[in-house]
Amino acid sequence: MSSGDLAQRLRETAALLDAFAPSTDALRVLEEVRNAVDAAQAQLTAEMSETLEYEGEGYSTVTAWLRDQLRVSSRRANELVRSGVTLKQIPEAVELVSAGEVSLEHVKHLSYAVTHVGPSHTRDLLPQLLDVASTHEPAVLRQVVRTLRDAVYPDELDQAWIDGMAREDIQVNPVPDGWHVYGFLNSTTGAKLTTLLQSLSAPSGADDPRTSAQRRVDGLERLLDSVLESGLPRDKGVRPHLALTIDASTLMNDSGSGELVGFGTIGIRQLQEMICEADITPIATGGKDGVLDVGRSSRLATPRQRTAVLARQGHQCASPGCRAPVVHIHHIIWWSRGGPTDLANLIGLCPRCHRAVHAGALVIDPTTHEFRDRHGRLLPGADPRHRRRKLAHAS
Repeated sequence: MSSGDLAQRLRETAALLDAFAPSTDALRVLEEVRNAVDAAQAQLTAEMSETLEYEGEGYSTVTAWLRDQLRVSSRRANELVRSGVTLKQIPEAVELVSAGEVSLEHVKHLSYAVTHVGPSHTRDLLPQLLDVASTHEPAVLRQVVRTLRDAVYPDELDQAWIDGMAREDIQVNPVPDGWHVYGFLNSTTGAKLTTLLQSLSAPSGADDPRTSAQRRVDGLERLLDSVLESGLPRDKGVRPHLALTIDASTLMNDSGSGELVGFGTIGIRQLQEMICEADITPIATGGKDGVLDVGRSSRLATPRQRTAVLARQGHQCASPGCRAPVVHIHHIIWWSRGGPTDLANLIGLCPRCHRAVHAGALVIDPTTHEFRDRHGRLLPGADPRHRRRKLAHAS
């Protein structure tokens, strides 16, 4: 049978799945077929490695042939090579993989067991490992193999902890579109951070529209706000400040840019969002007009005003369709444009919608409080007072 005939038969087999009434059955069969095809690829890759057929086509390595001829990524090519080797070392796994009962992802963790636990220990516990592979997802097998490794080499756990502490570092560096955070934490510190982020990024409810990434960033922002609002211990309770250098004309004319100390130049939209929630210290000068005095302590909503806004909105963002929790209290008529810190001029927003407002993607009508998009189109349910009336009626 030629390769073309084989490919055509596989396509015909896949097409037959359309005859399945329930999609669940079709999905099960497709997964089994995919696992079996993956296994065949891995075994053929191992065979090609032994016969050196790839050299006959002008390639120096198996992975180079796989990347070029199959148009797969380096990661996929290496996975096929490793899996082919493992299947030769553990022939008992071949039957399960060929039958589609386990995937190459499972085989990858068996490879780890052979390499890091040892061939003899892996062989001794092979029936149990294969049973886990055929009845659980790959992550479970991975955990079992890691636990086995820790049991076989317990002394390496403490050494890994010591090595981890030696690698500790965390850096936050400015890049053109934000900040790049990277580093390495030891197991204890990392566990603390993970626990904290999991708590702070928990969904506010079943209908929380935020992605997990957005919830983590929002949670981290709330954590930072809580520390900055109470002040750092060494500063004796004085709140730390972010320093913004702004020309007077920028605040007066709603155009231009500012300088965020420690980062660099930022645009007017980001600048407006930052000063919306900030106390301002008059350090800028404005030409012949001298010092621009904007040091008003009433700029931020008072605790009572925040409580009233949260109660009015049911603790949910006022943006239409958004049910994320309120984090920021926003001036509907921006403070920089003369808006007062009066309850009637305050509205609660989540960080994502707050950024959208300052980016111009959302526009709040200063009179009706209706939300419109950047083209002026009214958004459905855009009047946050609808929500207020509903809450008032319920109470």
